[in-house]
Parts: sequence; C-alpha cells; structure tokens
Amino acid sequence: MPDSALTITRVFDAPRELVFTAWTDPDHLASWLGPSGFTGCAVTLDTREGGHWRACIRSPEGDEHWMRGVYHEITAPERLVFTFAWDADGDRGTETVVTIGFADLGGKTEMTFTQAGFPSTAERDGHHDGWTSSFDDLAGALPTRREETR
Repeated sequence: MPDSALTITRVFDAPRELVFTAWTDPDHLASWLGPSGFTGCAVTLDTREGGHWRACIRSPEGDEHWMRGVYHEITAPERLVFTFAWDADGDRGTETVVTIGFADLGGKTEMTFTQAGFPSTAERDGHHDGWTSSFDDLAGALPTRREETR
C-alpha cells in the first residue's frame, strides 16, 4: 500500500486568526479555493463539530467540481479536522481526512496541512498539485482580507 498521506507546510504573512478564518468563512474560502484559474462558485459551511460543509469550484472552461465533508474538530485558531470527498452527480468519491494546524509565528502563521487516506499515490500527488496552487491563491488573498478587518 502506498504512503497515502499528503503533507504541505506553508508560512503565510498574516496572523493565525486570519489564516484560520480563511478556512472557516464561506466568502473567504470561496476567494481562494481551487487550483489557479479556478473560482469558488458556491461554499456552505456549518462550522461546528459534526457540521457539514460543501463547496464548488469552477474550471476556466466552466466545468463545476463539487466537494463536501464533515467537521470533526474545530479548535480556533489552532486546528481544524474534517473529511473531504469529491461529490460528482451525487456519487461520493473516496473520503479522506484533512488535518490543519495553525502555529503563531509572531504575526505570521505556519500552516501544516495533512490529507490522509488516499487510495493511490497518483491521487495523492494530484491533490498535492491542486492544494499547492490553492495555497498560492490563499497567500495572495490574505493581505486583502487583512485590510478589510482593520
């Protein structure tokens, strides 16, 4: 069995509370979710343990890709744990578990993102590329959001 966990660590030039909010506010999540060129077209979040989330990203060609999951742990602003599965025409894909830690670095935030439970190395690697691109967009969205909160 392949190593089915994906881990990405990034440091963002933004306070931990803001980076955490980027994951828990539907408008903020929609502003950066999806690989480069994709747009968040619908996000609903019930941000409580046991609450459901669902989101859609639209490709540059107009194709919609839905995803959903359930929150298992919400410890603001330190940690999020939730399930993730693609949702195509009501058919749920492989469910993985996402764990995100947010460490305060004195005005900056180290985010450690782990997604586990992939059935193959190829699927894990595909998610690596998508999340890496999404986190580039997140880095670009954070300064704008920081100005809005002042």
